[in-house]
Amino acid sequence: MTEIFPQNPQYRIVEIFESLQGEGYNTGMPAIFIRLGKCNLACPWCDTDYLTFTMMSLNDILGRLKQYTARNIIITGGEPTIQPHLHTLLNALKAEGYKLCMETNGLNPAPLQIDFVATSPKARYADKYQKQCIEKADEVRIVVDGDILAFCEQMENKITAKHYYLSPCEENGVMNIHDTIRQIGILNSRPHAPVHWQLSVQTHKWAGIE
Repeated sequence: MTEIFPQNPQYRIVEIFESLQGEGYNTGMPAIFIRLGKCNLACPWCDTDYLTFTMMSLNDILGRLKQYTARNIIITGGEPTIQPHLHTLLNALKAEGYKLCMETNGLNPAPLQIDFVATSPKARYADKYQKQCIEKADEVRIVVDGDILAFCEQMENKITAKHYYLSPCEENGVMNIHDTIRQIGILNSRPHAPVHWQLSVQTHKWAGIE
């Protein structure tokens, strides 16, 4: 039976805005952020209200994008890979000539239309990643929400990437930067460490931008 796709599907949109990428390899890159609603995980320190969203049609999204000048789009969430009709949206964005980046927790494969994949596996859900996760990404970015050394070693073996980062966890306005750089040091001081871990911080918060 042939699946029928709507010509103008609706999407769960938390927000759409233009800014600079604040973290990871592409820090400082001008981009339009499309933040999609809902997630298949529930991290207590998450700074996104991904359950508060409005429905927008594909045509309305494309019209909104014309307000901005950036030619890079970051698809984020929530978790983008669980969004219905995601491929239709991505195909439309590619047809408009945008470079597409995605931020994903890595439990599901990234769509082929994505040019740059930033995956952020979550250590508190390590059992899920043992069963299934993305195999390749451009960058791996893990939030330090505890002792995550063993989890990082697991992700080194499961996800092939060009860049690996640890990010401090912020809870109640407190950022555990000291523990983050301590764990980076331990990872990088291992004899014959297979990858080199770097620090990624949310510079957009320091800069006072979205």
